[in-house]
Amino acid sequence: MSFFGFGQSADIDIVLNDADTRKKAEHKSEDGRKDKYFLFYDGETVAGKVNVNLKYPGKRLEHNGIKIEFVGQIELYYDRGNHHEFVSLVKDLARPGELTQSQSFDFEFTHVEKPYESYTGQNVKLRYFLRATVGRRLNDISKELDIVVHTLSTYPELNSSIKMEVGIEDCLHIEFEYNKSKYHLKDVIVGKIYFLLVRIKIKHMEIDIIKRETTGTGPNVYHENDTIAKYEIMDGAPVRGESIPIRLFLAGYELTPTMRDVNKKFSVRYYLNLVLIDEEERRYFKQQEITLWRKGDIVRKSMSHQAAIASQRFESSSHPEKSPTQEIEENS
Repeated sequence: MSFFGFGQSADIDIVLNDADTRKKAEHKSEDGRKDKYFLFYDGETVAGKVNVNLKYPGKRLEHNGIKIEFVGQIELYYDRGNHHEFVSLVKDLARPGELTQSQSFDFEFTHVEKPYESYTGQNVKLRYFLRATVGRRLNDISKELDIVVHTLSTYPELNSSIKMEVGIEDCLHIEFEYNKSKYHLKDVIVGKIYFLLVRIKIKHMEIDIIKRETTGTGPNVYHENDTIAKYEIMDGAPVRGESIPIRLFLAGYELTPTMRDVNKKFSVRYYLNLVLIDEEERRYFKQQEITLWRKGDIVRKSMSHQAAIASQRFESSSHPEKSPTQEIEENS
């Protein structure tokens, strides 16, 4: 860290105030390895300490200022030189001067906006991190600490079922129905497939969950399709009038919420792909987009809190002296 190994240098450490209690979440890195990072949500405060530890006690460290940044950025792998920052906050911790001993500096980024979910894909990475820097004349000393952000959603008001007919004229006519079009990440896809006309010999049928990542704009658009799950519905030949139930549990798969036009840089969409294979190995398929959303612990906690209030109301409403007006006010 020091020029030609001479002079004073330092190690930097970033410690969050709630590091002992804050939940961690698994997140996949670019090389496919999974690590655990501190988990944050939109609007939460990020606070902690920057510890600057001098390597050689007794020697002073001259610096051009000490600062910490909170950064949210998107990196497109085909354009690695350019990092697109959508959040960039800076706090100065010390003016230019010198350190004669190791020192700690407090920082706090209050109610930080974190509009997008952390994501590592085939062609793009969206990350949030803290970066502490001790400015030097020749070479800065810096340290980064990555965090993970999850975006939470409430239950969608409109969540209509999916019903479609698909077929080949005079050969095959099937109708498939899924119970809804929007699913949370731990949800269950429930549906049915009806065979209205079968004149070709089908030997196999499956449903695939396909993730489609789209990056770039205009002529530089890249699409990456990744089959997340394969679910076998049927093995053997169906007959007319048959119906086959579907029950696909999403909790066991690596899924993210649907992301549409994130900072005008990329999108992540999910599709249910119904695949039929006949005895001559011909494939027939029909795709249908679904929306995925995250229902997090915060939502569950608030729901249990509401349940506790409702139970208190139920108990208090059993008192005979309560007037109808009071009851309506409490239950509103």
